[in-house]
Amino acid sequence: MQTSRILITLMTGLGLFMATLAAHATPAKLVPVKACIFDPTGANGPFAQLSRDLAVEAQRYGMRLNVKIYLQEQVAAEDFKAGQCDLVGMSTLRARQFNKMVGSIDSPGNLRTYGEVKSLLHVLANPAFQPMTITGRYQVIAVMPIGALYVMTRDRAINSIEKAAGKRIGVLDWDASQSKMISALGAQPIPSDITSYGGKFNNGQVDIIAAPAIAYEPLELYKGIGKSGGVIRFPLLHATATIMIRRDFLIEKMPDLDKRIEQLQAYGLRFLDGHLERLKQAEKTIPAAAWMELSADEKNKYSRMLRQARIGMTKDGVYDTSTMNLLKRVRCKHDPANEECSLFDE
Repeated sequence: MQTSRILITLMTGLGLFMATLAAHATPAKLVPVKACIFDPTGANGPFAQLSRDLAVEAQRYGMRLNVKIYLQEQVAAEDFKAGQCDLVGMSTLRARQFNKMVGSIDSPGNLRTYGEVKSLLHVLANPAFQPMTITGRYQVIAVMPIGALYVMTRDRAINSIEKAAGKRIGVLDWDASQSKMISALGAQPIPSDITSYGGKFNNGQVDIIAAPAIAYEPLELYKGIGKSGGVIRFPLLHATATIMIRRDFLIEKMPDLDKRIEQLQAYGLRFLDGHLERLKQAEKTIPAAAWMELSADEKNKYSRMLRQARIGMTKDGVYDTSTMNLLKRVRCKHDPANEECSLFDE
């Protein structure tokens, strides 16, 4: 399996945080920082190797980075919650349990283009937004895009919402909202996790998954698509990853933590355009023959379905209302003529 660009994306964000956090540390006294690192391929995986390289580099800036590698994202999150780590990298969906507002970003139909993603991340990096990244002892210090999530199917005949009825669709086993949305389509949700959903798609245990383009080659999703499947060129949502800290631990070690986080976010924005370009290039690695185009009517159907799912789950308390409002403002800034911009139910 090729090096996972998803893991590299997370590690890059972690590196930016550590370099900024350590910039003013005293080299003579290393500040210990415990990090929970998720690498589904284990201690010899790309994420694990990058973290070891970073640990060596961090010492130059007065930090001692103690890394623990996790094969399961859930275990990393639980250890972070139990106070065994100062920092963790995880999917934004998983981060929702720690910060509902930021964790609600990855909602159905959240954003449509990379231009909208860029606008959102600039808002999140504004110092005025920082108080909303803090929930008790936890703080989100970075949100990073990992790309548009596309429907990938083993059968090109499944090219509409109606044709998904009765099909097996991979969903995250810990996120009940996904199963609820899939069941509403008349399809069968098949519980999976980040480490297994690609394999289930490739071996035929599920008919459909949603994945970003950066997962296409590393997870060998072309095996599941084969000659009869395809990728629907319509983003269900733009997925992100989150880096979170135990604020209560780190502020004791670094009283100027807030200033350092602001420096990190300003520094990270300098690299945003390049990162978004890499995500766009990843989409070009999917062969042209694999893409499936939707008609304008089908795109409208998908958009309305995602919008209704988003509104329904917000009413059920799954998503934060202020985040939904923020996402809508971003979408309407870029496409003010869209029909949703004249509605007031979100």
